[in-house]
Amino acid sequence: MIQPDSIVFDLDGTLWDTCDACAIAWNVVLARGEISFRTITGDDVRAVTGRSHEECIRVTFAGLEEAEIQWLVEETMTEDVVQIRASGGALYPGVAKGLKHLSEQHQLAIVSNCQSGYIEMFYELSGLQSLFVDQECWGNTGEPKSENLRRVIERRQFKSPVMVGDTPGDQKAAIDNKIPFAHVSYGFQNCEGSDLQFASFEHLANHFLG
Repeated sequence: MIQPDSIVFDLDGTLWDTCDACAIAWNVVLARGEISFRTITGDDVRAVTGRSHEECIRVTFAGLEEAEIQWLVEETMTEDVVQIRASGGALYPGVAKGLKHLSEQHQLAIVSNCQSGYIEMFYELSGLQSLFVDQECWGNTGEPKSENLRRVIERRQFKSPVMVGDTPGDQKAAIDNKIPFAHVSYGFQNCEGSDLQFASFEHLANHFLG
């Protein structure tokens, strides 16, 4: 594989984990709407992470009425931000240091299936915004990750990018854009046939720093 000039990261399950805070948010919204449903756990959120926010809600709350689903989609997008800002997200070990060093040799970007404002909140809480040259998400465009990845690649004129993520959806986005995919196995899901695989962010950073 050609040494990349740019690295595009997924966010949840790749750079940080906010699933426990999101579970709190979804339970708050259920109570607010007086919707009868079981208690949501962090593992419930992890099971659907990697999809668009709307799809996460539809899968998790399958069986509810469409009006309730639509209300949950809107309310949880806002409440997620409230709860994550209150309790924070957990950066994976080595992420802050690794990104700093990687940014000295590569252009870095984020592409996520999150709602609008979520990447900006990651920047705010982590203090890492200056290390990234661009970002895009489902909440801004309504488009799938493959399309948002294409937008970033074209917008920044990346010549040899690599996509880093933890889900088959991340892998599909890389394949659709004909670029290599690096799977981080510490994340939420398994991926078969990835071009590269890393058990830790430190391992990933060391590889691309050569």
